[in-house]
Amino acid sequence: MFDTIQGLPLHPLVVHAVVVLLPLAVAGTIAVALVPRWRRTFGPLAALVATAGTALVPVATQSGDALVARVGAPSGDHQVLGGQLLWFALPMTLLLWALVALDRRAVPADAPRAAGTGRRAAGDGRPAPRRGVGAMAATTSRETRTTGGPVTVVAALAVVAALVAGFQVYRVGESGARSVWGGVGTSQAG
Repeated sequence: MFDTIQGLPLHPLVVHAVVVLLPLAVAGTIAVALVPRWRRTFGPLAALVATAGTALVPVATQSGDALVARVGAPSGDHQVLGGQLLWFALPMTLLLWALVALDRRAVPADAPRAAGTGRRAAGDGRPAPRRGVGAMAATTSRETRTTGGPVTVVAALAVVAALVAGFQVYRVGESGARSVWGGVGTSQAG
């Protein structure tokens, strides 16, 4: 099933999708984890890219097994590293979806504060923005309403998972490139 498509081995085609989507997911995960205001806009997009890349990993693995049956095992540890990639991509993807979900459940930063805060309301019923020295404290406390607690923990774990997944993608790709192209470009002058 995962052998060829129109006579071409499926593995190199699927691998190129994985090596584009997973690094994009790594970058997106890190971006939305570190910049909270991007989470609502770009978080679902990054999570969809991560899901697509992660879903293609088993296809790449199975098509690699089919390619091995046709041409033999690659040199080096490409096959072993490729078989492990799913277990690096999956935690990143799940943590990114958790971050998106937690952020959507969090109180928005611009939500009005409870009455009795000592701040007068603006014309639209929301508290007026603070000015001067107290503005920094107000901004900090408002930001922690969306980034504190579980959201911060999940964001930090997502960054770690993304970095580890990105490194594993590099290891798999580098070993695959060496197994295919390792001797190309070196000439023996005689």
